Amino acid sequence: MIKNYFKIAFRNLWRYKAYSLLNISGLSIGLLSSILILLWVANERSYDRFHENASKIYRITSSLSEDFRAAVAPPPLAPELLEKLPAVDNYLRFSHPVKYTFEHEGNRFEEKGGFYVDSTFWDFFSFALVDGEKQHSFNMPNAILITESMARKYFGHTEVVGQSLIQENKRPLTITAVLADLPSNSHLQFDYLLPMEQIEHDSWMHDAKQDWRNFVNYAYLKMDDSFVHTEASVDHIERQVQEIFWAHVDGSMLKTTFKLQPLGDIHLHSTNLQVDLAGRSNSRYVDTLFMVAVFMLVVACINFMNLSTARSARRAKEVGLRKVVGAERVQLIAQFMGESLLITFVSLFIAIGLVWLALPGFNTLIGKTLEIRLFDINILAAMLGIALLTGLISGSYPALYLSGFVPASVLKGAPTAGKNGHVVFRNTLVVVQFVVSIFLLVGTIVIYKQLSFVKNRNLGFDKSNLVYVEMNGEVWGKQAAYKDALANHPLTSDFTVIDMLPSNLKSGTVDFQYEGKDPDSELIVPMMDVGENFIEVFDMEMVAGRPFSKQHNDSSNYIINEKLAGIIGYAPEEAIGKPFALWGNKGQIIGVVKDFNFKPATQAIEPLILSYNNWGGMFVVKAQPQQLEATLSALEKINADINPNFPFSYGFVDQELDKLYESEHRLSNLFYLFAALGVFISCLGLYGLSAFMAEKRIKEIGIRKVLGSSVTGIVYLLTKNFIGLLALAVAISIPLAWYGASKWLDTFAYRIDINWTIFGVAACLAFIVALVTVSYESIKAATANPVDSLRDE
Repeated sequence: MIKNYFKIAFRNLWRYKAYSLLNISGLSIGLLSSILILLWVANERSYDRFHENASKIYRITSSLSEDFRAAVAPPPLAPELLEKLPAVDNYLRFSHPVKYTFEHEGNRFEEKGGFYVDSTFWDFFSFALVDGEKQHSFNMPNAILITESMARKYFGHTEVVGQSLIQENKRPLTITAVLADLPSNSHLQFDYLLPMEQIEHDSWMHDAKQDWRNFVNYAYLKMDDSFVHTEASVDHIERQVQEIFWAHVDGSMLKTTFKLQPLGDIHLHSTNLQVDLAGRSNSRYVDTLFMVAVFMLVVACINFMNLSTARSARRAKEVGLRKVVGAERVQLIAQFMGESLLITFVSLFIAIGLVWLALPGFNTLIGKTLEIRLFDINILAAMLGIALLTGLISGSYPALYLSGFVPASVLKGAPTAGKNGHVVFRNTLVVVQFVVSIFLLVGTIVIYKQLSFVKNRNLGFDKSNLVYVEMNGEVWGKQAAYKDALANHPLTSDFTVIDMLPSNLKSGTVDFQYEGKDPDSELIVPMMDVGENFIEVFDMEMVAGRPFSKQHNDSSNYIINEKLAGIIGYAPEEAIGKPFALWGNKGQIIGVVKDFNFKPATQAIEPLILSYNNWGGMFVVKAQPQQLEATLSALEKINADINPNFPFSYGFVDQELDKLYESEHRLSNLFYLFAALGVFISCLGLYGLSAFMAEKRIKEIGIRKVLGSSVTGIVYLLTKNFIGLLALAVAISIPLAWYGASKWLDTFAYRIDINWTIFGVAACLAFIVALVTVSYESIKAATANPVDSLRDE
């Protein structure tokens, strides 16, 4: 019997080739889309879960006020917790990222991806080694651990344990271990690690080692085996952490609180944390794309149901004959479900081939390296499960519908039972299909407009043609010579010195004073150290006072932004000359700068302190229009003359700003792709339905033409039902799309307004594509010779 089922299924597939092609194409593209999205979702949700002790590891985060949550903690905190809390089995601290120049036999590069770490690193993380031993890798005082990519860059191979790298042209470091290149699904990404004991060579970090008020470490705790993760147990540990911290600080820090963040939550649940490492994603985006994957499968299943039930008249007599010769309904259901599963698994096979072909381009689109391992039992089981579920869902209604025909009715040519209910259900499916498609189109338009708005909005400064060169090597001791060289070259004379880029400021302080400040204030204010010409180079606007100048001794003077002036309680003009102190360094306010964005558009403009930079950081040069390449050449020559033993490296301010929205750009790329595929799948089904409707009414069309109906009238007759369904889909999808778009836009402090043009454009696109799809078969039927359709068989 099963053999007979398959034989009939293959015959039907071959007999109705157009139907089979439409069904298999729709299901294949739906499965392709879903598999690609689910690969991405699985990757996003797998971050850091491969570590052996992942379930026991927590990161300490801090809340210095209600509005300021950070991913860092003071250096002495973690060691104290190990000593005081029995539930803590071990601790690990990371410094902020550090950059150094390394050299080996003439191969010299500046490496920005490094950290100082405690020797307990291997007790926390299970990264693989390609050379060396874990237990001895942190034993040497001058040790360095590098990745295999870094090893190949300097040595050409990875068997380099025992070899040396020269740090900053003066200090030899011995390679004690070579790590395999880090998995992409690790929130930690680095090129080298240095033992925390070496931090004494970096003076400011060494000074902070015992400072309970200096939040400069990423701190992790590993809980012992007896610790059970519950909300109550975590809350209890967090209260103990706060009490231990409060015992070491004065009253001004008693509002600081701490949270324990599970290792597996760091990648997707850190969007509200400041001073965090780059590369975080957003759980809301992952959930959104997961729902898109479900929608794509729903749209594909709807196609199958519609096409199957639309051609029910062709199989009515087959069902009637089978019932007459003794077939039970359950056997007919098994037959039709088997056909559905056959089509689905053929589609799955095609979809896997398409995934394999599409993955390189898809990886480029999302900036990841995903792969599909067909022999991985989990992946194989997941794909088979998706195919089985899709086949059962898409085949259920056609099977129940077709198997319910009454033999006496269908064999004498009477209409099938339940026709009206079937038509209503089929129309409902068409509406659902286009509700999903219009929702995706609206999402695509909103994301595009918001990202364009963020990219092009006025930040309060001009980000174009700004080149930054971080100070390294001998520049630190030759800043005066470097400044003279820049000032004396016409292409680089428009420059300033700053401590960090105004793209995502991560430092802040509560240690500032002004007249009338509330002693209980917990306001945290970001800071920048800037030199002369900062306002001019970044093309900012002073609303009162003056910028820093060589003609004045500004080492104890300050510039604030409008936001801080308002908080202090002064109009900009009134703030000039008022006393102000930062970290006990007393001075006065000499200027108020117009508010500008120094953090992502997801955050509102905060108060800001600009202090005078007399120590260094980086040079920022304003390149002249059309002179960018020449300016870079001039900067490279200046570096070669003054800093010959260190490589020249540079960056662009606008590119750093773009990096802040990498997650949003990935989301937009995915929405563009899958909105297009969703509409395409819907149109495949719509094309099939219009073709079957035209075929079903072919004699009616012939008679109408003989009686004088125009082509336009017949096309309208065949398409008016679809137009009504599309209008209903638009009416349903608009409030759903408005709600979804509003929730996403609420994550931005600066956002576009949702207006009716967005929905109008999406609806028009859906109408145009759908009408073009339907009209093809309608026009074809309307222009056919009526003699052919009316000729008696």
